[in-house]
Amino acid sequence: MRSRSLSRRNFLTATAAAAAVPGATKFALANPGLAAAQSVGVKSGDLPDLTIKEVKIYVTDLGELRRLNGTETGEIVSVVTHSGIEGNYTLGNRARTENWLGWAKPALVGKNVLDILPTLTATSGQKASFGPNFGARGGMGGSRPGGAAVRPLQRASGFNPVPSRSGGAWPDYYAAAADVCLWDILGKAVNRPIYKLLGGVKERLPAYASSLHLTTVEEYVPDALKAKEEGYKAYKIHPGGGQRSSGPPIPAYIGHMEEIRQVRQAVGDDFILAHDPVQRYNRFEALKVGRLLDELGYDWFEDPIQTTDVEGLIELNHALSLPLHVGEFLASISDFAEYIHRGALDVVRLIADNVGGISGAMRVGLLADAFNLECTPHNWGNVMDLAVHFHLELALPNAYWFEMPHPAHLADRPYHKHRFRIDKDGYVNAPTEPGLGYPIDRDALDRMLKRIDR
Repeated sequence: MRSRSLSRRNFLTATAAAAAVPGATKFALANPGLAAAQSVGVKSGDLPDLTIKEVKIYVTDLGELRRLNGTETGEIVSVVTHSGIEGNYTLGNRARTENWLGWAKPALVGKNVLDILPTLTATSGQKASFGPNFGARGGMGGSRPGGAAVRPLQRASGFNPVPSRSGGAWPDYYAAAADVCLWDILGKAVNRPIYKLLGGVKERLPAYASSLHLTTVEEYVPDALKAKEEGYKAYKIHPGGGQRSSGPPIPAYIGHMEEIRQVRQAVGDDFILAHDPVQRYNRFEALKVGRLLDELGYDWFEDPIQTTDVEGLIELNHALSLPLHVGEFLASISDFAEYIHRGALDVVRLIADNVGGISGAMRVGLLADAFNLECTPHNWGNVMDLAVHFHLELALPNAYWFEMPHPAHLADRPYHKHRFRIDKDGYVNAPTEPGLGYPIDRDALDRMLKRIDR
């Protein structure tokens, strides 16, 4: 069996050596405008006029394109400054954000990016109280007619929104989308990719193939072998229904254990593997699966049970040797602090949309780094969604992997000039163009455009 010395952390020693500069990162979060100006050797006053002139939404027809995030609506947010610089992000990456313009016009128009970016998605440090259904559904939905928060889970399961400095509720998908747009604008203003504004110096990251939730047990071995042949450095199982292609029904976790065994046997002992059931197990099932993962040398176990079951995560962490990756369904930095303090996770997992966009995600990542923990942003969605998390991975000193949806083409959108792909060595190379680094093809966008909402 493969030695534990070949863990993902040791495997990535060379990559990790060229990480971010934490002091520069913290400075960039505190004063993004000054950090951006200094990156090109000018004063903040020499930057273009970054007063926000207009907000709008490009509404596109995604047609038959697969939505990796089921709430993706085809809406592309546009924030435009008086100097003509436009920042963009897609809506619906984690939850429906209806009437974003109703929130954005009073919150953004007439204000300067340099003034509002440092605090737009800063939390007060209070915890978010989601109730049991937040983790079960993997997100929140709702609308804000006239800018007021109306969230179904608040009514259905007792969600208590936490006020944020942006004036909305926490998590705040409206402000998070705007935060990404403002960082995109700032990078374009100084002709630098966002990760460099944040102090990042890494130029590439090794990628692991992250599977779909496949229908049958037998589908995983061909998928894993294909990923290995394509050059990926690792493979993560997202288990599906756990049923064989023929025969009577079996408990899903039993089928998942068959997948775990078959994939390890197929790819060999030295190939890095992980398992992510997305919170679907109970404690008993998670312990059975986790012990098998330990036995077969898997490198991590992600979101094994409901995130709200803190005591269960602590027990599981004590019982297993492989690291637990937890955090996709946390939204407040205080929640992350408690999970770290209580030993409910080994590696901090985050989704930028849930924690305040780029600004909030960097704060969570640096919190993990303060405890000498790895941070693994979640890459799953369209090009802009992947781009946001890639900049975080390139900037954070404690991020080492790029998660690539497999097959990779499912993340593509026709209106982007560039796509996410691995190179011949299994790495994803850092963007070189400014801002998010994946510019919009305006001709392609026009062909998909249904209307522009203003």
